[in-house]
Amino acid sequence: MAGHSHWAGIKHKKAANDAKRGKVWSKVARMIIVAAKNGGGDPDANLSLRYAIDKAKAANMPKDTIEKAVKKGTGELGGVQYDEVLYEGYAPGGIAVMVEGLTDNRNRTAPEIKKIFERRGGSMGASGCVSWMFSQKGLITVDAASIDEDALMEIALSAGADDLQNTGSIYEITCEPSAYEALKTALEEKEIPLASAELSRVPQNTVPVGDEETARKILALMEDFEDHDDVQNVYANFDIPDTILEKIEG
Repeated sequence: MAGHSHWAGIKHKKAANDAKRGKVWSKVARMIIVAAKNGGGDPDANLSLRYAIDKAKAANMPKDTIEKAVKKGTGELGGVQYDEVLYEGYAPGGIAVMVEGLTDNRNRTAPEIKKIFERRGGSMGASGCVSWMFSQKGLITVDAASIDEDALMEIALSAGADDLQNTGSIYEITCEPSAYEALKTALEEKEIPLASAELSRVPQNTVPVGDEETARKILALMEDFEDHDDVQNVYANFDIPDTILEKIEG
C-alpha cells in the first residue's frame, strides 16, 4: 500500500469496533462543540460544523447527541471549553508525525503525548519541525472494487479533485479544502459509495519502511495516539509495503 494517506488507508481497513464507538462519539462531540463555538450552530452557514456533523453521522451518533453537542458549543447548554492543540514529532525510522487534538487541559495533554512518543521509540519535536512536510487537503477514499478507475477519475476531476491514486484496494482522491464539500456531494449524487471522507494533512512525500520491527513500532505509536481521548487525528509520512503489513496483521 502506497500513496497519500498510508495511515488513513490502514485505519479504514480495520473493522469498526463497538468497544471503541463510545470513544469515537466522544471525540466527534468535541469537534462539534468547538465548531459550533467558533462558527455558530447553523451547519449551512458553518462548514466546519457541517463537516463535524457528517463525521458524527458516519459514526452512527444519535441525532439527539449531535444536537446536544451543538447546543453546548453555542452556549445553550453548559459544557467544558476545549482548546485546539497540535503536536509534532518523529516516529522510529525518522517518520514525521503530526497529532491534532482538542483538550480541556493543555498542561495534562502535552506531557501525555510526549510520553507516548517516547514509549514507542519516537520523540516529540518543536512546533513547526515537521508541519512543512504536509499539505492540508480534502481526502476521499473509495473501494477499488466498487467502480471503474477511469469512470471515477472523470467524475472526480470534473468535480474539483486534484488527483486520484489507485493504491490497490482503494482509490485515494485529493482536493483543495475549499473544493471538499462540492466534490463529496458530487460523488454522493452519483451514488458512489465512499469508504471515508475527511479533511486531512497529506504528506508531500512518503518514507519507505522496509523493516518489520520498525513498522510494528510505527503502527503501535499511531494506535496509541488514536486511543488517547484528547487526540482527534494523527498523520504520518510512512509507507509500509503490503508484504510487511500482511505479516503484522497475520
